[in-house]
This record gives sequence, structure tokens and C-alpha cells, in this order.
Amino acid sequence: MLTRRHFIMSSAALFSAPIALPGVANASTSSQWSAWDAQVTPANYDPAVSNPWGIQQRFLPRVVEVNSGLTPGDIHVDAVARYLYHVQDNGTAMRYGVAIGRGNLYEPGTYTIKRKAKWPSWTPTAQMVEREPHIYKQFEDGRDGGPSNPLGSRALYLYVGNRDTMLRIHGTPLSGSIGSRASSGCVRMVMAHIIGLYDNVATGSKAILYPGEDYVTAAN
Repeated sequence: MLTRRHFIMSSAALFSAPIALPGVANASTSSQWSAWDAQVTPANYDPAVSNPWGIQQRFLPRVVEVNSGLTPGDIHVDAVARYLYHVQDNGTAMRYGVAIGRGNLYEPGTYTIKRKAKWPSWTPTAQMVEREPHIYKQFEDGRDGGPSNPLGSRALYLYVGNRDTMLRIHGTPLSGSIGSRASSGCVRMVMAHIIGLYDNVATGSKAILYPGEDYVTAAN
């Protein structure tokens, strides 16, 4: 489990304000994936400005500078500011807005991304069904991928060793939840945003989820 000292000083010490840039498996088939990608991606999509979801502007994708010492390819999730950073190999990171788990359902730690999936199927965990049967029992046999699936357009599966933690970084049809504590433990992203992230994340990369403590974090 990560603690404050593992975070060095703060995410503000690791990641700067944005750099100004010009606008720049289940039963489903790959042809369906393309159609669904188009369905959840705005027309004339520009990640830096497109916002039909009405989320806060600070949660749109940005390139930010990073301090030295971070491993390119790794993902860092700032639970306080609700940012996900994907570290690049040129001293920058792509930053995205996220939602995180409600209360103690959020689990800080260091994980390995051992699996990736496009438009994945989804089955709620037994704990989710037990905790909220009125929501999840109807889906206990699973749900096929698609735009209304809770895992959305893409999913990155978080492991500790060879154990699937059941935690995911994934797209969500509930874009309005970005910036909040809303999920049953997973890290949620806008579906168009995780489509942009997905191809740049290699299996074997680390995902570091920091605790939701009251230290200074990036606010811009």
C-alpha cells in the first residue's frame, strides 16, 4: 500500500501545469468496435477542446511536463486532483481527468497492467452484487461489450503478481462522473479519452494509484 512518502512530495512536484499545444474480448466483432468508437467520439474530435460531455475543462487531455525519475509508459493516478498521468519518454506526460472509487472502495497501490481489451464484456464481482443487489444482480451472468457497458470502450486490467485484482482503468458511459468518487473501485475515463490512451499503453506497464490524502496536488 502506498503512503504519503511514496508520493515524494506531491503530484505538483511531479507534474507541472499544462504545456500549450495547438489543437491536435467478447462476442462483438472488430467491425462493431469501429462503429462504436465512432459513436462515442465527437465529430471533428480535438481532445484538447472537444467537450460534449460538459466535464470541467481541466479534465480534458493535456500534455504536462514531468520531473525526472518517472518511468516512461507508467501510469500515475492522483486520487485527490482526479488526474491520470501517462508518462512519456520525452519529459512529459499525457494527463486525463478521471473518476475514482467511492470511499474505501478505492484501493491505492502499485499494480501491473497485464491485460488490455477493446469494448470488453463485464461481470460485476460477487461483492458488488452482495453490496448493491438492486443494481447488479440482474447482470451477475455478465454483460456483452457495447456503448452502454459499464467498462465502456477500453479497459486496462490491474494485477498484483498473477492475481487479477478486479480493478480496472476503463471507459464509462457515465461521463458526468468524471472528477468525482463514483465507482465501485475502478478508475473511470471518458470513452473517447481512453481510446486515445489505450494504444499507447503496453502490457507490463505499472499503474500507481496514490492515496486520497490531503496533500497539495495539481490544480490547473
